[in-house]
Amino acid sequence: MPLLLLIFLFVAIPVTEFAILYRLAAHGIGLPATIALVLLTGVLGATLAKQQGLQTLTRIRQEMAGGKMPGDALFDGALILVAGAVLITPGILTDAFGFSLLIPPLRAIVKRLIKAWAARNVRVATSFSGPPGGATMGEPHRGRDEIIDAEVIETRVERG
Repeated sequence: MPLLLLIFLFVAIPVTEFAILYRLAAHGIGLPATIALVLLTGVLGATLAKQQGLQTLTRIRQEMAGGKMPGDALFDGALILVAGAVLITPGILTDAFGFSLLIPPLRAIVKRLIKAWAARNVRVATSFSGPPGGATMGEPHRGRDEIIDAEVIETRVERG
């Protein structure tokens, strides 16, 4: 299954993108307009991804300064990075996907879907070392346990 997915991602999507761009150039808006569209979406996408990425970085810093783990903001940052990467590649489908990741409500849906998939398919085991909270002998318990190691034990792939 993973091999088929990789073949799809690296062969079928670029071929489909090329076919769409060809049809758009030859039978739609013309070659100059198609090239302009590809360049415009690349520049606009990179600009939006940079802007949202910097906002997310500020949010991460604020949350860390407040003593919170910025898990949600880090997830947003990863999705914005993916959006920027697909937006600089030429294509209509990849641009639509990339722009959808830059719209916060749509990005929230993608986050929920990825989290649900991970909850169903990934099991994590952790191990701890030393006294609770990383305290040494004679120090009080600080209420936090330190994770030393985590690894994926099992993943399940649903076959439809």
